Amino acid sequence: MSTLDTTTSGAVGANRPSIRMRLSTREAVAAYIFLAPFIIFFSVFVVRAIFEAVNMSFYEWAILKPVKPYVGIANYQELFSDYVWWIALKNTIIFTVMTVAGTTIVALVSAVAVTQPIKGTGFFRVLLYMPQLLSVGVVGLIWVWLLSTQFGVINYLLSFVNIPPVNWLGDEFTVIPALSLTTIWWGFGFPMLIFIAGLQGIPDHLYEAAKIDGANSRQLFFYITLPLLRPTILFVTVTGVIAQFQVFGQPFIMTTGGPGRASYTVIYYLYEIAWRNFRMGYGAAVAVTLAGIMAVFTLFQFKVLGQRVDY
Repeated sequence: MSTLDTTTSGAVGANRPSIRMRLSTREAVAAYIFLAPFIIFFSVFVVRAIFEAVNMSFYEWAILKPVKPYVGIANYQELFSDYVWWIALKNTIIFTVMTVAGTTIVALVSAVAVTQPIKGTGFFRVLLYMPQLLSVGVVGLIWVWLLSTQFGVINYLLSFVNIPPVNWLGDEFTVIPALSLTTIWWGFGFPMLIFIAGLQGIPDHLYEAAKIDGANSRQLFFYITLPLLRPTILFVTVTGVIAQFQVFGQPFIMTTGGPGRASYTVIYYLYEIAWRNFRMGYGAAVAVTLAGIMAVFTLFQFKVLGQRVDY
């Protein structure tokens, strides 16, 4: 190489960091420009609302009273001594665990079934996803009819195996499982799509190598598919817990919190406090406490399922 070539290549090499720096700066600026509308929206309507709710929880904030005295942590003290809060929290936790576990299992099994190399899988994907498109009002009315003790299809089918009619929505022991079943049927379509994407991201050579070693279908699922779907399972369960902890429409439409308070959930309790009793400060304390509980559950899920997965 000549002296000129050496000098030229050296000059180009020296300029590369500055060129890369300019490119990375331009990319960062472009990224922030595109993110700006969302950041503004998130800051105004989410972050500000969170701070306002926390601040409101320290006041006796009643809509119909012009004076809103500062009460400190009195709302939280009242909350933790309120037996109705503990009933609502227990019902919500039971409902969330049952629904998230059931939704995850049904969605995973459905995703595995519709990713098999057979004809008609596209039709079944659409069919299984369709309940997700319905509103909570429609779903609630459908399942009130299905679970009816007088003309419900489910009790009619149980009569063929000599099981007497079950008062699904009127018995304190069956109402939460009935609401959970309704929600699983309604909401497993989107997690199914997430699992389909996760399954399609697993390299085929892993299955081929395992088959050469003599692995059967069960071993392929439990030793390859399931471990490599851990990030997908984490996403599905975290979003599911966050969604189901905020359940309101199903008990509001199907049971109105009954029988008694057997299907009384935290958000239903919050609704009655804030919009029937107009105690916004106490309602804010309920909302902030629920957010803290949801954060604890989310951190626990990340601790259990958040390990790195390498192919």
